[in-house]
Amino acid sequence: MEKHKITRRLIINTAHTLIQETQKSEISLSKIASALNITHAAIYKHFKDKQDLWIAVCADWFQTYIINNIDIKDDAYDDNQLWLHDYIWAFVNAKKNAYQSNQLMFELNTYYVEKNPFILQKVLKPCFIRIQQKMNYDDSNLYKPEIILSAFSTFTLPMFKDTWSLPDYHLRFEMTWDLIKYNV
Repeated sequence: MEKHKITRRLIINTAHTLIQETQKSEISLSKIASALNITHAAIYKHFKDKQDLWIAVCADWFQTYIINNIDIKDDAYDDNQLWLHDYIWAFVNAKKNAYQSNQLMFELNTYYVEKNPFILQKVLKPCFIRIQQKMNYDDSNLYKPEIILSAFSTFTLPMFKDTWSLPDYHLRFEMTWDLIKYNV
């Protein structure tokens, strides 16, 4: 293998590649080190432990395949409430599409991120901040955006993934929106 400068990004990319190649949602650190032609211990220069690496891999996947696929132009909206509706709709659909297109990474993400509320908050922070800024909420905390997204948990939490393809998916979304829209 050609010699590369070993970075967090390179390790994360290698983990993603190996997951796709092996079709397993978790790869040993030794396998990643071997693919990079480095020692197992060299990975620990970039990640404090195995869980830290897998959280970084999941966070990167979440950013790339969910957050970056929320295709809503903030400046195209004069009505912030309509923007929020469309943003959340785009978010839940990005999550559904990510699950449908790559169940292995979705499972890994579920294992390391979705089951830990503190890591999930960290991963979702860009979404919270975007909602906070667009909706002009008090910026001393991110409680309101977090609560708003939590209201849509049946459209984002992995335990509900089997309901995402039901014919009433959009209807249930709109019913949930109707419950919160007057409080946003």
